[in-house]
Amino acid sequence: MDHLERNYNIVKEKMVQQMEETINKGRELIDTELDAGILNFIVRPVVKAFYDYWAQHDARKGTLKQIDITLNAGKQLLLNGNSEESFNRIIEENFPGYLKSDQVTYRCSKNHKNYEKLKENAKETFINYLREVKAFLSVEENVTDYRELARSAFKSKEIASKNLKKQLEFTERGIRLIEDDPSILSLPAGKKIVIKSLRKGFEETKKEFFKGIDETYDL
Repeated sequence: MDHLERNYNIVKEKMVQQMEETINKGRELIDTELDAGILNFIVRPVVKAFYDYWAQHDARKGTLKQIDITLNAGKQLLLNGNSEESFNRIIEENFPGYLKSDQVTYRCSKNHKNYEKLKENAKETFINYLREVKAFLSVEENVTDYRELARSAFKSKEIASKNLKKQLEFTERGIRLIEDDPSILSLPAGKKIVIKSLRKGFEETKKEFFKGIDETYDL
């Protein structure tokens, strides 16, 4: 199944690229929020240092792990038989590792009253990701890049947009849980700044993702 390895590599390259763009965007947004707000000279460097450490270590390492888990689970699903029973088993086997590497739940208190809601949202996100990855990895047509792969996996702009909207709903739900009760976050300082940056980053990324769909399908 040469197409499986080819598709795996194309999707991984795209996901890693999106991860790097997201981390860089987060740093810019944190800087903007810090510059706009009146924070004392103690809090500012703490927030910047925390974000830089998190971006370089936890975020990059954890997100790469999530990418590998999701892609490998998708590959496992296609190789072991595409049944509902197999799908559910692969979800149960791989979700604990996915959750452990999740950057939202990782920074939240497991003892908080809303943690289980956040955890369940992460599971639904993983399930939806896996369905999407399965569609990408299944493509047998002769494709050479991500755009061609996406057009083969999702035959129309409407299907691709519907799938993206569904994925974004899970992200929106997770951010709202944190916005509604910031005490769930386990951060040394600057919770409001991080939450505002999270929201702005999400809104900007959402626009870029839909723009990407336009560029893929409006040829």
